[in-house]
Amino acid sequence: MVVAATGFFDGVHLGHRIILDRVRSIAVDTGRKSSVVTFWPHPRTVLQQDADRLRLLTSLEEKRNLMRGIGIGRVEVIPFDRTFSTLSSEDFIRKVLIERYGVSTLVLGYDHRFGHDAPSDVRLLADRVLACGIEPVICGRYVMPDGTAVSSTEIRKALDSCRVKDAGKMLGYDYSLSGVVVSGNRIGRTLGFPTANMELYDPLKAVPGNGVYQVDVSVCGNSYKGVCNIGVRPTIGTGGTRVIETHILDFNEDIYGLDIRINFLRHIRPERKFDNLEELKLRLQKDILTVRESL
Repeated sequence: MVVAATGFFDGVHLGHRIILDRVRSIAVDTGRKSSVVTFWPHPRTVLQQDADRLRLLTSLEEKRNLMRGIGIGRVEVIPFDRTFSTLSSEDFIRKVLIERYGVSTLVLGYDHRFGHDAPSDVRLLADRVLACGIEPVICGRYVMPDGTAVSSTEIRKALDSCRVKDAGKMLGYDYSLSGVVVSGNRIGRTLGFPTANMELYDPLKAVPGNGVYQVDVSVCGNSYKGVCNIGVRPTIGTGGTRVIETHILDFNEDIYGLDIRINFLRHIRPERKFDNLEELKLRLQKDILTVRESL
């Protein structure tokens, strides 16, 4: 018998963790297995609901790792397609949760919905779950001490407006990007500040707003401090193409083609255009000093 939760859980943020912690605690207390039934890809990419604007807080691998780190025993991933989207809530409960995964208790979020005919009120959904033979457990909404109600949407808004510290508080961990180091135009190296240009592994990952950030950098199996710039590099010009480039402090190795991960700690300043490269160089020196002073 299995205690489970179901949903997309983008970000696996503090609001999700209330649900996942309840799943784990019930499973431990009753000697049952814990599980999450999730989906991939995001339903909006399949149903074409603003799919071109969709940006995710976690890749599938990141989501799995976060859930397992919380203590969830199994993470079941269902391929989401148009056929699956036509399932009724009752069919999902009976054919998927009960028959396929053996769920006996289902933990629901305060606004939980599933199935094309799902009721808007989670209490009505809980009644449907109970009628099918599964015990429902409803969790409340997580609210930050300052009154902010945590949601994936609010976290994306924080990232868009460069508020990476706020995003991290809602997530419960520092927001990060992962990718491969690719060749740039090497302008940073000529200024004395070589940068690692990142190409994201997951092009749907949400990228913080344009600006300069203090970051932690993981590369070559080690962790370093760094200064990351996101934007179009207006002083140099990139034709409007956004780049993610990071100067790694106290590091000068050739890492082209290697994995890199950056964790965002705080926003230092907005991106701006300087009159010449010398002004840019002086500003970069100040940015690096700002990071060093914070250590």
